[in-house]
Amino acid sequence: MKGIKYILGSALLMLSTAVMAQAQRNEMLLNAVSFINTPYGVKTLDMNNEEQLVLNTDEVDCVTLVENVLAMSLAENSQTLEVNEQDFTRWLTKIRYRNGVIDGYPSRLHYMTEWISNGIKQGFLEDITAVQSPYTLKTDINYMTSHVNSYPKLQLSADNVAKMKQIEASITGQEVHYVPKDYLTDEGFFWIRSGDIIAITTNTPGLDVAHMGIAMNVDGTLALLHASTTDMKVEVSKVSLKEMLRRNKSWTGIRVIRMKK
Repeated sequence: MKGIKYILGSALLMLSTAVMAQAQRNEMLLNAVSFINTPYGVKTLDMNNEEQLVLNTDEVDCVTLVENVLAMSLAENSQTLEVNEQDFTRWLTKIRYRNGVIDGYPSRLHYMTEWISNGIKQGFLEDITAVQSPYTLKTDINYMTSHVNSYPKLQLSADNVAKMKQIEASITGQEVHYVPKDYLTDEGFFWIRSGDIIAITTNTPGLDVAHMGIAMNVDGTLALLHASTTDMKVEVSKVSLKEMLRRNKSWTGIRVIRMKK
């Protein structure tokens, strides 16, 4: 496990002076920047037979990147700016598992609709799009149980499949606020801050969110710091977030979520 600390220097030096100034004042952005160039890791949470908390900051996917950054930011001591591993572990459990309780594979928050709701319920997230955007969509979620062969933990357990079907039914039909991609500008909006969590909605049947990352203002352009499956590492997008969405026909818009501390 990578040391839980801020990594300044080379990562920040690759960015503009303006971005460096933002990061120095912003826990979420500073922690996100520390992950730049971290390798992309596939299914890092599914290596154990029994469900348990996985601490891995050496390789991340788009979700575990955001989870690690959020846990580090919540665990940070405001006086010393240090992150205690025990506090990091406690926060990561609250972020990743329903009500912070590990109780088998289905207790992990696999769908971002519930991941976000869990964070709001526990008081460490707020839904900015719910306040700022009038546009809504209704969730229709069944992707995992419709693609059981893609999930070994479902393939091996009919009980897990049954529990996931119940979870999917419980979060289907929810109305959530988002920004359709046609309304997003290259600059973003004044209410999207660097360090905000960006969840990209999708029209893929049965799925709610296809990708996520951390908002970053780069010289007036809204970019995304994310774990890229193209370059297989954490990086800041080379184009605006709007352009990223435009190039992907299955991506429909964004939800903007903010850490609450």
